[in-house]
Amino acid sequence: MLSIPALRWGQPYPSLEIETVVHFATGEAVANVSQANGGLVQRDMRNAQAARDALRAISCADLIERCKSAADAYLNGTLPLGDGQQSPDEFVHAQSATSGLPEHICRANMKKNHAVLSNMERMLDALTRGLDLAILTRGYGKESRGVVVSYQAQSPVLGLVLPSNSPGVHTLWLPAIPLQLGLVMKPGSQEIWTPYRVFAAMVEAGIPAEAFSIYPGGHDVGAAVMAACNRSMIFGGQATIEKHKGDPRIQVHGPGFSKILLGDDAVDRWEDYLELMVESIYSNAGRSCINASSVWASRHTMEIAQALADRLGPIEVKPPTDPTSGLAAFTLPGAAAAIWRTIEAGFREEHVTHVTEPFGPRLVEQQRCGYLRPTIVHCKSPTAALAKSEYMFPFAAVVECPQEKMIDQMGYTLVGTAITGNSEWQQQLTDATHIDRLNIGPIPTNNLDWLQPHEGNLVEFLFRARAYQIRK
Repeated sequence: MLSIPALRWGQPYPSLEIETVVHFATGEAVANVSQANGGLVQRDMRNAQAARDALRAISCADLIERCKSAADAYLNGTLPLGDGQQSPDEFVHAQSATSGLPEHICRANMKKNHAVLSNMERMLDALTRGLDLAILTRGYGKESRGVVVSYQAQSPVLGLVLPSNSPGVHTLWLPAIPLQLGLVMKPGSQEIWTPYRVFAAMVEAGIPAEAFSIYPGGHDVGAAVMAACNRSMIFGGQATIEKHKGDPRIQVHGPGFSKILLGDDAVDRWEDYLELMVESIYSNAGRSCINASSVWASRHTMEIAQALADRLGPIEVKPPTDPTSGLAAFTLPGAAAAIWRTIEAGFREEHVTHVTEPFGPRLVEQQRCGYLRPTIVHCKSPTAALAKSEYMFPFAAVVECPQEKMIDQMGYTLVGTAITGNSEWQQQLTDATHIDRLNIGPIPTNNLDWLQPHEGNLVEFLFRARAYQIRK
């Protein structure tokens, strides 16, 4: 069994306090993981500038090339981990064993990270709008149009408080390294694997180890990371969003409440978009903020809900090693049952129908974990609580609402797919400030273009544009 130390600026730190991570279903020990504490993080952050200095000694262009090498090592290599090594298959098995995700979904998320690392040059060109990256290194420089510009890094490192339930989010922070900012990571307790594998792949590719710190631990570690780093990302639920809302130092990633909107000019052809709806709801085991949690239309809503229930309702729980497994376990004891009680309370509202009920129980409890099978509800009104709910499994409400009221009623939307050819409504949707990513046309909500910003532009979060004048 592996013993995995914390990492303090690239140096292993075996702690006296050890947490054993176990297989979610069997309880079998998978690894012993050293635990850090908030005081250790605070002390180490005195040396944060050295992480940026080590990266700035290498050009952004060179770091981008090294990221390409790291991409191949991450996807295909057998890499050091703690007191042993880990092959790609061992990585997938371990990640599935502790997070509850099916193994084929873990492999798919590996490929997403590989794609981002391999295409870093294109991503940064898009995020910086073609800025010469040497300007970010120096802090100032002359644009191609002859104007002096200045971008000041707001922190030498990016702090990360990472989740346990969705490895796909790691694509968001990977560009920090070629932008020459160090990484200070508090991994999720059930998903320690990706941060360590990215670290090992990047070091093998020639990126300085001293640019990385990884601190497994409790809530005090996450709090210390955000307190000590002037720029941090945190992943959590709605309560996390509310707690940190308005803090410019922290970028919060939480529920997406992503939606599919069928315009009046398209809704009569709803069958043409059924596959798109199924994919948007069911992909990645419904674990992503970019999964659709509702479908909105002015008519045919019960027909749409029934068709989705017919497709998704029969899906059963399968072992995580099964290549057709599409559902992820809730590894915290009692979590699945608690979520189901909340959903059942929503069924008691007037004009709310549980459309997947004929396909058998949704809650499947096992000895050490629980599952929730795909659930489709029909809401006759957008005021129903379940019309604006999101859960970490394939759950979706089909909401009946007049087109002219959708924008006002729908609430915050991370990804909105609007299927319509109505140019006037398209413009209204474009102007709606509560829609983050807008797809016009039949694009699944989970189909992201990584050349576009996601919940804010990372470069604009990490760097501040300012005035800078030079006179000789």
